[in-house]
Amino acid sequence: QVELVESGGGSVQTGGSLRLSCAAPGLNTSRRCMAWFHQTPGKSREGVASVDSDGTTRYGDSVKGRFTISKDNAKNTLYLQMNSLRPEDTGMYHCAAASHAYCYGLAVADFGYWGQGTQVTVSS
Repeated sequence: QVELVESGGGSVQTGGSLRLSCAAPGLNTSRRCMAWFHQTPGKSREGVASVDSDGTTRYGDSVKGRFTISKDNAKNTLYLQMNSLRPEDTGMYHCAAASHAYCYGLAVADFGYWGQGTQVTVSS
């Protein structure tokens, strides 16, 4: 059974940084598209960043230049380094894994495995 477990969320002030982690012990991250999604109450999940099996990364427009997605295949762990945080970054962050190696986009439907999420709160 595939389980994704996020950690690293917390409360920071505007301009602060956080590093999220997603442990996936039952998953071979070297062969899968992995991604992070952001969700706020009453809204659908929105793709933040993705990384292909070969390490190619993609970002949503709102986080380009501020967030960095990476993974450690030896540890089957996905990361999201979040810098220059803004109040609008507040919300739940979920990691996700696809069944395929390349990320064709950041659509929720492309990902079959999800973590429970970790909360990020950015105060002004």
